[in-house]
Amino acid sequence: MRLRTQLIAVNGISFAFIFVILMFSYTQMVFFNGEAILILLLVTVGAGMVSFFTHYFLTRPIQQAIQRISLQSKAIAAGEFDGRVPVIGPMEFQELANNFNEMNHNLQESFQKLHQSEASRKDLVANISHDLRTPLTSIQSFVEALQDHVIEDEETLRKYLKTIQLETQRISHLINDLFQLSQLDSGIYQHHPEPYHLDNLIVETLETLTFQIEKNKINIIVDMPNQIPAVFIDPYKIKQVLINLIQNALRYSRIGSTIKIKIEKLEKASVKVTLIDEGEGIPEKDLSSVFNRFYRVEKSRNRGHGGAGLGLSIAKSIVERHGGAIGVDSKLGEGSSFWFTLPKYQS
Repeated sequence: MRLRTQLIAVNGISFAFIFVILMFSYTQMVFFNGEAILILLLVTVGAGMVSFFTHYFLTRPIQQAIQRISLQSKAIAAGEFDGRVPVIGPMEFQELANNFNEMNHNLQESFQKLHQSEASRKDLVANISHDLRTPLTSIQSFVEALQDHVIEDEETLRKYLKTIQLETQRISHLINDLFQLSQLDSGIYQHHPEPYHLDNLIVETLETLTFQIEKNKINIIVDMPNQIPAVFIDPYKIKQVLINLIQNALRYSRIGSTIKIKIEKLEKASVKVTLIDEGEGIPEKDLSSVFNRFYRVEKSRNRGHGGAGLGLSIAKSIVERHGGAIGVDSKLGEGSSFWFTLPKYQS
């Protein structure tokens, strides 16, 4: 039975019950003659009819509100999330409509994230397949050449072995990056923060990358104030962030150019680290996507540079898990400035 019908039925039953009682009362009133009783009965019936139709029209908005929610729920079940329930009627129905619309909005966002996740998964599989297939094909070709004894001179042999080694390292780096990402996604990625000074961490990081820096003849300038407050970080994880950002700058910097590392204290309880390079720069349309997994600016060119497109995504995840923020400012042809913030240590 519909709610409106049920409400009308309840009202009718109540009226019938009152009508019977009144009729019995009227017949027991000996001082009323038949005409008076008839008039009273007509008045009672008239009042009941007025009450009935008043109830009928007053319950109509309630029925319409419930119908709107019912129709919208069917639309949601069919995958349509654009509609909204009007927030009108009694206070309880307004609250119900607001809650329903909020639920609809949350469901819409969840489905959008689900579709984006599925699209990202497909892109991830496609990119992994490509980035693994290319070095594996190269390794297979060189190994077959060695097996067929087509290499006669020692110099070519060393060249082939060196290429196999480099491609193997490339696969190893890709697998390590994927392992880090899987840990970040699964929630088992743990960091152990402690008070640490960034100047020491930057020195350690630059020592780790000494070979690559010297190979590209890059000038490193470190700009930091005399007194830097300690930050509350996991040194190993933030060192990975610095390595990823510096390697990214090295990858796209011209030989003999300069990379500047700047540290500054912010008014808020954080420290900002900025890496400024003199590289190729990033088009404005790509700035919002550079931290996406496997995203490459001019993809074919970036594969030539050797990047898998995972380092910046890993850096972003690590920084955000430390309660910081990360971003980039860049103009095509004028280099890039990658920056991130970290919370100060509150003793």
